[in-house]
Amino acid sequence: MQALDHVKGRTLTGIVISDKNDKTIVVRVETLVKHPLLKKYIRRRKKFTAHDPMNECGIGDKVKIVEYRRLSHNKRWHLVSIIEKAV
Repeated sequence: MQALDHVKGRTLTGIVISDKNDKTIVVRVETLVKHPLLKKYIRRRKKFTAHDPMNECGIGDKVKIVEYRRLSHNKRWHLVSIIEKAV
């Protein structure tokens, strides 16, 4: 795997929800946002497609992804590391 820890840009952690495509994973990232009026925390979810060059991720893995150059129409993220493997 390439060493992408030095790359500038946003880094996100999320859970892999799909690995069906070749060298591509879909990662769901959850963030907590405070509602401006209700002052209550809301869980926001967003899906990102990331490049997985070695096809080493599986569904349910917790991964770290980093912003990277555009690789395809939707793929703008790159896998940095697998934090936790799914059981």
